[in-house]
Amino acid sequence: MKILIVEDEEALAKGLKFNFEQEGFEVEMSGDGASALALFDSADPPFDLLILDLMLPGMSGYETCRELRKRDPFVAVLVLSARTLSEDRTMAFDCGADQYMSKPFALPELISRVKSLLERRRALRPAESDAGNAQTPPTVTFGDHVRVDFDRFEVTVGDETTELTRMEMQLLRYFIEHADRVLSRSRIMNDVWADSGAMSNRSIDNFVMRLRRLIEPNPSEPRHILSVRGTGYRFVANPDQAETDNGRADNAATT
Repeated sequence: MKILIVEDEEALAKGLKFNFEQEGFEVEMSGDGASALALFDSADPPFDLLILDLMLPGMSGYETCRELRKRDPFVAVLVLSARTLSEDRTMAFDCGADQYMSKPFALPELISRVKSLLERRRALRPAESDAGNAQTPPTVTFGDHVRVDFDRFEVTVGDETTELTRMEMQLLRYFIEHADRVLSRSRIMNDVWADSGAMSNRSIDNFVMRLRRLIEPNPSEPRHILSVRGTGYRFVANPDQAETDNGRADNAATT
């Protein structure tokens, strides 16, 4: 497995490189965003994961992450930054980061997170899995107006197409794969985000609100992503059919 460390503190970068090489990883380093992207583009074999600082000279870590996601929506990205505000975490996730750790950090925890993240990301990369075993096809249509393209990270509603962030797509995919099940917020955090400690119930609710604005005819009266009081959410792909089936069940129960 191949890691790119994007860190302008040379001593820290070299220390990380040494420790990850002791774990059996192939590691390269870059001190700024522009050179990191150049290394990423020329890598053969490609990198499996980036450890990315946010405060970089020239191109920031946020911008670097955005540009990286245009190149590869599946490569794992772990942000390692001295920034500790919740706004920094939210912005990093919006740019496409998978995990976020604050400095100072515990090396064993960082190594553990990297291994866990690589294990999860391996299952998401189409080229590394048999298409016949995929949980969902490349595109899914539900309701009478929504088309989801997982490869392009796009949602089309009618004639309007919107590009989703990685986090939004992960959550929408999870809902689709678990249609009609009641999903608690804690389960969503554990299953969707490898770094569930960086998320909160409020974070999940905010992502749901953003998805509702995209896919619901009336976000204030959702028909696809339903709230389950005191628990979490339930996704319904075809609400009209569900209502018909429920009506039939009620009629059968009274006869």
